[in-house]
Amino acid sequence: MTTAVSPPESGVAILRRPTRVRLLWLLVVAAVLVALAVASVAIGSRDVTWADILAGVGGSIDTIEQAAVYTRVPRTVLAILVGAALAVSGAVMQGVTRNPLGDPGILGINMGASLAVITGMAWFGIGSAVGQIWAAIAGAGITAVLVYVLGSMGRGGATPLKLALAGAATSAALASFIIAVALPRGDISANIRSWQIGGVGGANFENMQHAVPFLVVGFVVSMLSARSLNSLALGDDVAAGLGERVATARAAAAIGSVMLCGAATAVAGPIAFVGLVIPHLCRLLVGVDHRWLLPFSALTGSGLLVAADVLGRIVARPSEIDVGIITAFVGAPFFIAVVRRQKVREL
Repeated sequence: MTTAVSPPESGVAILRRPTRVRLLWLLVVAAVLVALAVASVAIGSRDVTWADILAGVGGSIDTIEQAAVYTRVPRTVLAILVGAALAVSGAVMQGVTRNPLGDPGILGINMGASLAVITGMAWFGIGSAVGQIWAAIAGAGITAVLVYVLGSMGRGGATPLKLALAGAATSAALASFIIAVALPRGDISANIRSWQIGGVGGANFENMQHAVPFLVVGFVVSMLSARSLNSLALGDDVAAGLGERVATARAAAAIGSVMLCGAATAVAGPIAFVGLVIPHLCRLLVGVDHRWLLPFSALTGSGLLVAADVLGRIVARPSEIDVGIITAFVGAPFFIAVVRRQKVREL
């Protein structure tokens, strides 16, 4: 059941689910995420017992099994952080551009962040985690502006189709530049190829602690932009008539999205489809109000990436398949199924 209401603080009529339904879905999604996190710690190339899990989570590495659990904890935390960041980034991007195909991967923003990181490593000797994060955010921001400018050219302004085409063209061009930068550098090309796939293997808390402040700021900025995104969903003219500063609101929300995307890409590589699939799925569960959509996207995105990481360990045991490959295989057909069955064609 859905009802249309007008929140007193914004005056914007939006489609919303009853609060009890949203709270129920919140409990369900949180419970699934906890179960997936436990599975992520327990499942791997080496079988472990509950005693090993408790000891490994507590920091004990007295046995090989406990050491295996100990190494799985940071990759689980990283999957949760990156999944939440990419999902929220995609939801904000779709709201800013009013484009149902808005996604860091499809719009080429992931690729811009990747090129900036690889260029910094190859040409400027950037090796620190903080330096790579700043480079990724800068690359993501420049690419976002470039794609929006290209998509705004011509009659009709920045339409969803033109933005998607501009993003695809930009992504292809940047991918070529990445190859051109990486090929001459044999000393770092192996690490670059592995990182470009997108994954959470080899995660450690030292690198994560540098990314967390950027992720927190990006999420806070995105949440503060939720009401503005509700207004922008009605169109620029209506939003302006409601007292919204359209350009300022769009820029602020975009900054939050770029920070999330850049920081996530810096620590895990470019991972596609999370920011595309999750917002559409969450709209089916909790409606289109961004004040609910963004936190739900964060939880659901975390669950998707943790599940992809667990699946990658199961299907190729004792080896692993990186989450970037899993999300590409699982995300595309899942998104097509959602669009066909639920007719999610526009925001």
